[in-house]
Amino acid sequence: MSGESENGQQAEAIGDEHARRTRSTQRQLISLTGPALLIGVMAGVLLWGIDEIAEVLEHVLWDHLPEWIGVAPDSVWWIIGILTATGAAVGLTIRYAPGHGGHDPAKVELVAPPLPLIALPGVALTLILGLAGGVSLGPESPIIAIAIAVAVWFTKRFAKHVTVELALMMAAAGMLGAMFGSPVAAALLLTEMVAAAKRGGLLWDRLFAPVAAAAAAALTADWLGVALIAPESPGPVSPTLELLLWGIVAALAAALLGIGAAWAMPRLWRLLRRLSNPVLYATLGGLVLGILGAIGGPITLFKGATQTADLIQQSDTFSTADLIWLAVIKTIALTVAAAAGFRGGRIFPAVFIGAAAGLAVQSFVPDLPLQIALACGVLGAVLAIGRDGWLALFLAVAVSGEIALLAALCLVMLPVWLLVTGAPEMIVHDDEDEVDPHNVTAT
Repeated sequence: MSGESENGQQAEAIGDEHARRTRSTQRQLISLTGPALLIGVMAGVLLWGIDEIAEVLEHVLWDHLPEWIGVAPDSVWWIIGILTATGAAVGLTIRYAPGHGGHDPAKVELVAPPLPLIALPGVALTLILGLAGGVSLGPESPIIAIAIAVAVWFTKRFAKHVTVELALMMAAAGMLGAMFGSPVAAALLLTEMVAAAKRGGLLWDRLFAPVAAAAAAALTADWLGVALIAPESPGPVSPTLELLLWGIVAALAAALLGIGAAWAMPRLWRLLRRLSNPVLYATLGGLVLGILGAIGGPITLFKGATQTADLIQQSDTFSTADLIWLAVIKTIALTVAAAAGFRGGRIFPAVFIGAAAGLAVQSFVPDLPLQIALACGVLGAVLAIGRDGWLALFLAVAVSGEIALLAALCLVMLPVWLLVTGAPEMIVHDDEDEVDPHNVTAT
């Protein structure tokens, strides 16, 4: 009987300890809810504000000024002139603004260490100039850096129970949720980061605050009209084995373009840094981007979100060769923009590259449904350029508008992942004697 009594006491003690830990976890999660929601709303408003300012400047540069001067905004010399001037303006900002325009996205991952607040005006200015000037980069890296800096400052001042690491993840998740209009994208992208922390406990406990921030940001961005909108799906599709094989071809073709960019970007980065002064290499980069834009046309300019939708709608007007050419031009433009010091991300341009590659295969194989071609092309490009399988799957489904393709896309990913894992990453690793004095991470 005494043994049974001791076992009962032990069981009761274990139950009490479990209840105590559960209450502690609940209190912790409740304490994180307020900061997470505030950071999420901040991320959505920040994305909206940057987008609005960039859009106003874009209209000035590409609509009003050409009209006042009496030139066509899509003329060769106007495109070259605006991109060159944009490069010069970005270079001057990197050279003279406090913080030198923040992290060089060519040298850091999507989520980078917090910046000092004094660097944020320069980061915002370089981002706005690039978005408005037609540079082939998205807003991801700089705007996430701004959100992280603000979130870390806010939590240190008003929510000291939130660690710097958690504030960083909430801000990154919030901005990803705002950009893609879904907290799922942020949760998937941050899963590996959270799991790597290895702090014990349930994974959902550690994802709670970032997902809350992403949800708040996604709703805010959706209400303000700046979230990514997927095209309407013409109807469900059931991929046969033959269609699946052609989808793999589209994914591999897009991935090869991304691998080419990943191989070339660090080499071009080091070549341009021989000029030392960011005004020189950013201006030269702008000139090259202008020439590429003049060759490829306006659809190859800017971050690529609106242009991807236009490309899909106008796909019947392009030949297979035209679509291949657009994908190549955008890939080169992304490589040059990333190497020349422009501040921006690669996800949105990668989506355009993948869509163009997928449409090229679909143009060659008319029986291949549009949704499969788009999904597989985007999957391959984002996987090669972004190196994140969860994000690649999410964007493939988002762009195609077909959640039913998810299982097929998981199969398509297998050969693409085997190709990508042996390829270089699209990031610059400094040698000891090759430190850029105008990169904030090196100062």
